[in-house]
This record gives sequence, structure tokens and C-alpha cells, in this order.
Amino acid sequence: MFTGIVQAIGRIHEYDARGADARMVIHADGLDLADVAIGDSIAVNGVCLTAVELTPDSFTVDVSAETLNCTEGFVPGAEVNLEKALRLADRLGGHMVSGHVDGVGTVHRFVPAGESHLLEIDAPRELARYILRKGSITVNGVSLTVNRVEGTRFALNLIPHTLQMTTLKNLQAGSRVNLEVDMIARYVERMLQFTQPTAPGLLDD
Repeated sequence: MFTGIVQAIGRIHEYDARGADARMVIHADGLDLADVAIGDSIAVNGVCLTAVELTPDSFTVDVSAETLNCTEGFVPGAEVNLEKALRLADRLGGHMVSGHVDGVGTVHRFVPAGESHLLEIDAPRELARYILRKGSITVNGVSLTVNRVEGTRFALNLIPHTLQMTTLKNLQAGSRVNLEVDMIARYVERMLQFTQPTAPGLLDD
């Protein structure tokens, strides 16, 4: 589990295609890896990946074809948002994030708005029903609050600190981004699908 609070920006230093899969070495100078062990999870642009090799300033991950097909941003030299897995004693500054990307959205507009920036994203239609005003969503691993929703398009406000600490400052119209919707919305929908009506005959005279 993660919080969507980015801890450092890394860079994909090596990208080794292995058939439909890939192995990546990610330089993470700003991320303290001292307490990370092989087998631990690290969110990379919102994707939960397992560290299979470690150095003091980098870690290596294997990425499956399924993950590559469902996400964006894994190319040689790309900057990526990094977050180590949540510990029970950590502050939950964002929201509960699984690191399992639900879909890929497309940036419609990214423009200054006073001291902040307005970010508008078109979500896949199948995800739109989980996105609501003042709800939470994860964009490339960053926990954000939705300000407005119109159909499949939603708007976010990015404060200067968020831009400074994440790769979202590099977005532009047409950029594709990894999205994870609020897991609570998904659980509620699933439970409602299995709500059973009153058994026939119980209220009969």
C-alpha cells in the first residue's frame, strides 16, 4: 500500500526488453534506500513494482507485459515519481493507494491558474463513474483531489509544491498518465452488485 505522496523523482537509467517483459534499473538519488530490501515494493509512476536488485542509489525491477500494456511512462531516460511502501507507523498524508493502475488518461489542458496550475484529464469511460468532485485520484502516483467533473473529463489544481516535488510539471496537452481511482468507490460498487433483495415469502401473511 502507498499514500500517493511522492518521496523522490527517479530516472529510468537502463531499460532491457525481455520479450514482451522488461527489466529496468532506476536511479533514485533522492530516495533513501537504506531501509529497502530485495522483495520490497516501490511505486514507480503509481505502479507497484518489486525491487529485485539494489545499490545505494538505484534499484532494479522486472515489469510484466501486462503492466507495460496497461501503463504509460516506462521508457529509457524518463523521469518517474517514486514512493516506498507505506508502513503502519507512517502518516497517511494522501489517501490509500494500491499501486495497481486502473487505466490511462490523456491530458486535455495544463495551464497556469494564479500561483497554481489547472490540470484537466480525459479518463477512460469505464473509469469515469468512480471519479467525483472532492474525491481522491492518483495521477502518475500522485494523490490529488478532484475539483470538477464533466462527463469523462475531470479537473485538478496543482500547487507549486506538487509541481516542484513531482514529474507532473512536465505534462502537456496530449500527455498520457497512469490513473488509479479511489479504491473505496470500487469496493462500494462491488458490494452493491451483491446486495440481495428480501427473500420472497418472508413478508407474506
